[in-house]
Amino acid sequence: MNTGVLRIELKRSVAPWAGALVLTTALAFLYLVIGSWWQGTTAWTAQWTSMALVTRSMLFYLWPLAVGLGALQGLRDHRSKMSELLTSTPRPPWHRAATSAGTTAITLSSAFALLVLVGAVQVLPSTEYTHLGWLPISLVGALFLVAGAVLGMGAGRALPSVLTPPALAMTAFVFTALMQMSLGRTETPMASGFSTTEPNRVSLLSPAVEEVRNVFVTLSASVHVGQTIWALGMAGTGFALLVAATWRARLTALTPVLAGAVIALLVLPSDPDRIYVVDKAAAKLVCEGPVCVTKTHQDRLAGLAGPGKEALRLLHGALGGRAPVAVRENTALLPNGSTPQWSRETLLLDFDDDIVTATKGDDLTRALIAEGMVPGCTPVGWSGFGGDEYAQAVAAGWVLGDFEPLAGTPAGLRGEVDTEARPVWKKLTSLPRAEQLSRINAMRAAALSCKGDPFEVLSGGASR
Repeated sequence: MNTGVLRIELKRSVAPWAGALVLTTALAFLYLVIGSWWQGTTAWTAQWTSMALVTRSMLFYLWPLAVGLGALQGLRDHRSKMSELLTSTPRPPWHRAATSAGTTAITLSSAFALLVLVGAVQVLPSTEYTHLGWLPISLVGALFLVAGAVLGMGAGRALPSVLTPPALAMTAFVFTALMQMSLGRTETPMASGFSTTEPNRVSLLSPAVEEVRNVFVTLSASVHVGQTIWALGMAGTGFALLVAATWRARLTALTPVLAGAVIALLVLPSDPDRIYVVDKAAAKLVCEGPVCVTKTHQDRLAGLAGPGKEALRLLHGALGGRAPVAVRENTALLPNGSTPQWSRETLLLDFDDDIVTATKGDDLTRALIAEGMVPGCTPVGWSGFGGDEYAQAVAAGWVLGDFEPLAGTPAGLRGEVDTEARPVWKKLTSLPRAEQLSRINAMRAAALSCKGDPFEVLSGGASR
């Protein structure tokens, strides 16, 4: 396609408007709606993979929009009443179809690339960990947008009605919604008695991805391959519909999308653990002595190393041989609703934990001591405040010899912590040393196993 043809096509098609709508609506959603994509280590401007996954998640409505706008473009010949005239020209149908589809592909892929570029410009100064593992996520997203638009163009030409574009857009939106909410989810009961849902193979037919839960998570290679096959099948059917002149040819044109769906389902992983996987390069540890963080957060090691070593020294002085001997960033990938898993020998920390990220120096040392004593048993992906936080304050105060709420505790809850935990700390420190150690050891056993109530143990009650 030469530049002259491209300029003419841009003037007489909806392609420029499609690209503009994709870019502006996505940016408006990201910047005007306050959501999880602005928070913590998984913020879309914090790390490369998170940025790619968040921009891909926008396809839950960008893809239906592309399908609808493609269908509107497909109505162009019918609206202009030129269909019979165009069929009488010597120019082959596939040539006209390629020109129209190519223009739409260029504008949509450029719009998505600009969206990714906006995120990349903000990620670049935010992290020292630069890699290209995020690129396939974005490339497949751009391919889905193009494939959806071409499929819509073919459907619009095959079904030339003013109702076709909105009907296709709504159908595509319902499809992505069902994949995210019900049809694409598998419910799994957890040991805690609760149940969680995980994406299954069928959900991967949706171009959108689920919300980013963990900064170390990425899509597996088999997901990229399967989704690429599925997108190419959609694009193939769309292009075949654009050039089909008879109903028999239009029925035959459905072959690529059906074959793409079947092959994709054979390639896509059926095990949820093989859909979203840990990026081993991102989770690789970078250490300074016994204190280690992942390569993703290597810029935080300098500020963590000193307080981490001091916390280990103080814990060893208080607990002796029962104390943890290393500080590690937690890289475990567990399903939402599952019970956290902790180690007696290793103090595991999470940079999404406010008591760690909001502190430094001596306050960070106290926070790490609290994490080492009572790591917390709130189910993965849930939030809460109560007994574990009270027990952390008491345990840290016991190790350090003075009580104060942790510096990272929300200001509105510090009074609550003081009211609930200070009397327990006073009672604990008034006991004989042997009794104090007995309660502390029982508390740690309950906290590390997540099979008891650490604060109740400190208070003198039995572990539940």
